[in-house]
Amino acid sequence: MLRDAINTAVKEAMKAKNERALSTLRMVNASIKNADIDARGQGKPPLSDADLLGLLQKMIKQRQESVELYDKGGRAELAAQEREEIAVISAYLPKQMSDDEVKAAVAAIISETGASGIKDMGKLIGALKAKYAGQMDFAKASGVVKAALTG
Repeated sequence: MLRDAINTAVKEAMKAKNERALSTLRMVNASIKNADIDARGQGKPPLSDADLLGLLQKMIKQRQESVELYDKGGRAELAAQEREEIAVISAYLPKQMSDDEVKAAVAAIISETGASGIKDMGKLIGALKAKYAGQMDFAKASGVVKAALTG
């Protein structure tokens, strides 16, 4: 379903002659195809929508890191280009959870799984990824999980 939305957006960007969106969406499609090829090589099925959301989040994170480097290096035009790409890719992610929503989700998962200590952190992060793929930043969520388990 997500693949169809991206392919439709490629066609719309072509018609609208929106070069930034077109090049970004083509890059997204290429990344998806590469990931599918890698999965096939490992005997796995093509990526699911949840896997695609993870791929899109990874692409956004890479661009955010690039923006920081470009800003530090005084390359405002390249930083602006990366920000535009982030905006295009972000349109395909579900609404991100707020900090309070992340804390509530972590508390719910802890009570569901009966986690008691830091040794259960991997199990909790796995459960969060299964339930909230694409909706939260798991780097931040792991800090919340760690704080909840130690405090």
